[in-house]
Formats: sequence, C-alpha cells, structure tokens
Amino acid sequence: MSRQLSVIGTGVIGNGWIARALAQGWDVVAFDPAPDAPQRTRAFVDNAWASLSRLGLAKGASRDRLTFVDSPEAAVAGADLIQENVPERLELKREILAALDAAAEPEVLIGSSTSGFKPSDLQRDCTRAPGRVIVAHPFNPVYLLPLVELVGGDATSAEHTRRAQALYRELAMRPLVVRREIEGHIADRLMEALWREALHLVNDGVATTEEIDAAVVYGCGLRWSLMGTFLTFHLAGGEPGMRHMLEQFGPALKLPWTKLEAPELTDELIDKVVEGCEHQAAGRPVSELDRRRDDFLVELLDLVHKYWPEAEGLEGRI
Repeated sequence: MSRQLSVIGTGVIGNGWIARALAQGWDVVAFDPAPDAPQRTRAFVDNAWASLSRLGLAKGASRDRLTFVDSPEAAVAGADLIQENVPERLELKREILAALDAAAEPEVLIGSSTSGFKPSDLQRDCTRAPGRVIVAHPFNPVYLLPLVELVGGDATSAEHTRRAQALYRELAMRPLVVRREIEGHIADRLMEALWREALHLVNDGVATTEEIDAAVVYGCGLRWSLMGTFLTFHLAGGEPGMRHMLEQFGPALKLPWTKLEAPELTDELIDKVVEGCEHQAAGRPVSELDRRRDDFLVELLDLVHKYWPEAEGLEGRI
C-alpha cells in the first residue's frame, strides 16, 4: 500500500524527511513558501540519493514521487503522516500546527520536528484533534540517522503513540518514546551538556575546537556509537559491572570537573569557535563535508546493524 508523507517546511530537516520517505517508497507532498524551495529540495535529494542507494532503496523508491503544492491545506490532503519543520519559534509552530489540525483528517498524525518545545505547548491552539499533534524529533542527516524521539502531550493517547511508532518504523526509523515531556527531550539535553562543556574548554584556553572533537572522534564517540553512556560505564566496572563502577568512581561526581552553565558568548569566544571550525574544515565547502559524513555514516550503519540488539536475538530491546 502506497503511503504519503506531507512535509511542511523544507529546510535541512524537512528535506531530510523528504529524502528518507522517497527512499522508503513513499509519495511526498511538500509545501514551503520560499519561491526556490522546489529547486533547493530536488538538489538536496539528488545529493543524498547516492548514499541512500548504497544503504538500500525500498521497492518503488523514486525521486519522481515528490510533489510541491501551494498551500499547507493542499499538502495535507490524502496524507498518512504529516511532518512539520518550520523554524523553531513557538508562536509560529502553534499557528502552523493549528492550521494543519483544522485542515487534515482527524485521524492523521502530525509530527513536529521541534528540538526543544514540549508537545502540550504545541497542541494548545489545536481544536479539532489536538492529541494527534506529537513531537517527532529526528537527527541530521534525517535520511540516514534512524533515531526519532516521540513525545506525546496532555491530549495524546497511548493509541496515538502506538500508531506513531508503527508509521515511523515504516520509514525505517527507530522510534524512542520519551516517557514524559520535557524541554529538549532526551538526546538534545545530552548533546547540549557536552556542547556547553566544550564551549567552556575553548573559552578557558584548555583546548581548541579540533582537539575537543578529536577527544570524541578517537575516544568516547567510538564506544558511544554502539553502547551509549550507561552500558559503556557498566563495562568500566569490570565483571561486577555498574555497581562497582559507581562505588569506585561515583565520588568523582562531586568534584568540580564540569560546568553545566553555558559561558557567555562573547565576541572573543565566537571568534575562537568560528576560526577553529574553519581550520578543521580546511577550505572544504559544507556540501563536500556533507558527502564525506554521509559516506562514513553509510559504512558505519552497515557495521553497527550487525551488533544492534535484534542481531543478537534480543527483540524488543532498544
């Protein structure tokens, strides 16, 4: 059965959803008020298609199954799933989501790609079927990274969440249901903590942006790509596991090793960060770095699939 994803807003994230859905054999109907949006989106999909082809296209996958329309109302007609990707401004999102809620059939789920807002705040102006408006937060590049955080609001039922899990799995995503709504959800809160600490290290002259990235790329990041934080520390405790690790290293949590408050973004700090990143880019345009990242991710995904829980017969594990 053919599925239709309706995409509202075609920036980097919206285009990522479009590329993923097309690769999974879905029809995509998109709306964006920018006059050059269709041209930008088709160029984006063309650039991503080589990586998606290496990863494996679903039956019926075609870039020709993308259609642009001239209004959000036209975009949601016939939708199986709606994905909102407008700029991260709460009032704007509420306005757009209320319009989508009024226009779409009441059983059609509406996912917001918001990285920080709570779904109850997003649902507030929706009067037709507010419970179907949920957070469906992906990660860039959306067409390759499989995680999507699903967060329901006050009006969201367990049935809404169950249907959302099933639909995003059809898009070859790995849905992570967040147990209760909180600003920033799960992954962005973790990334934000690391980001703040990294800014302090640059600001205090401890390390450059390149040196901080090296600490992740050649160290903890390699372990995190398979085991995450908790299981990594579980192994650090030896055969006794996490309990021994906490007994041995837990007291260090009281030591002043981290600064969770973000440093002030002074002109000096901004210059350090920008100059550091430009040094790391070494004159390569972002499009070239995108392709390099995508090539790496395709090879990495091919590897880690062999080690994910289901490959060990641990069905139902995340």
